[in-house]
Amino acid sequence: MFVAQVTGTTISSIVSVAASWWLLSAVENICVLEKLPKGSPWTCPGMTVTYDNSVIWGVVGPMRIYYPDGVYSKLLYFFLIGGIAPLLIWALSKYFPEKKWIKSINIPNILGGASVLLIAGAVNYWSWITVGVLFTVIIYNKYKDWWTKYNYVLANGLDLGVAFQSLLTSATLQINGIYGVNWWGLDVGDHCPLAQCPTAPGVSVEGCPTV
Repeated sequence: MFVAQVTGTTISSIVSVAASWWLLSAVENICVLEKLPKGSPWTCPGMTVTYDNSVIWGVVGPMRIYYPDGVYSKLLYFFLIGGIAPLLIWALSKYFPEKKWIKSINIPNILGGASVLLIAGAVNYWSWITVGVLFTVIIYNKYKDWWTKYNYVLANGLDLGVAFQSLLTSATLQINGIYGVNWWGLDVGDHCPLAQCPTAPGVSVEGCPTV
């Protein structure tokens, strides 16, 4: 297993770097949203997140964001919530021993799950939520034997299918400027005109409400 992990990591690293260099030279205006044609997939959401993090932690600084006078100071309450919530679940499981499902509530998994959310707009979460509910709730409860035998194979198949389809589409269509049917789901935005509006108090931008 260790050899397989090292081999896979080495190959994926080489392929990722090579593909990145190729895309940077082959795709015109890659990652430049203002110059990309409508529907272009080369918006680089991961790069945007990395840039935002560098601004938050390097330029602005956490004190002006999360400390008592910061815009998001109330997020600090989640440290308290994260410490109390597991104790609350434990107490409920003792108080209601007949309700076995309470013991299945895992607060670290629930709160930590947000860290592995897709780097995408809110509109892209629907397929993720749909597949998750279908296979971890409906099929798990109604067809548990099938779920036990095939669920993890299916999960890997879906990941590989998306990867191969993305590679095929990129190499045949998108690299030639063909981005597919012009429909609602092709928009890279969140279909919310206020999504780009500032949330800091007193900041006024044309077309946006002032907090």
